[in-house]
Amino acid sequence: MSLEDQMKATAKDAEGKLQAAAGELTGDQGLKAEGEAKQLQAKVMGATGDLKDKAQDVAQAIGEALGGKGG
Repeated sequence: MSLEDQMKATAKDAEGKLQAAAGELTGDQGLKAEGEAKQLQAKVMGATGDLKDKAQDVAQAIGEALGGKGG
């Protein structure tokens, strides 16, 4: 995952934690739910970034394998 993607996911997670905590403190279940949803979104962002990294690794390995056979 790129550094920019990591920063976005971390920021979204922190925002969600703060929002969920504020909802918990004030008794606002809607605010709490929104915060928890943002935390989940951050996890998805992280998983998507990890998947992109793995896809790039596989593509690179295939390219190297094909390049090695042609030489």
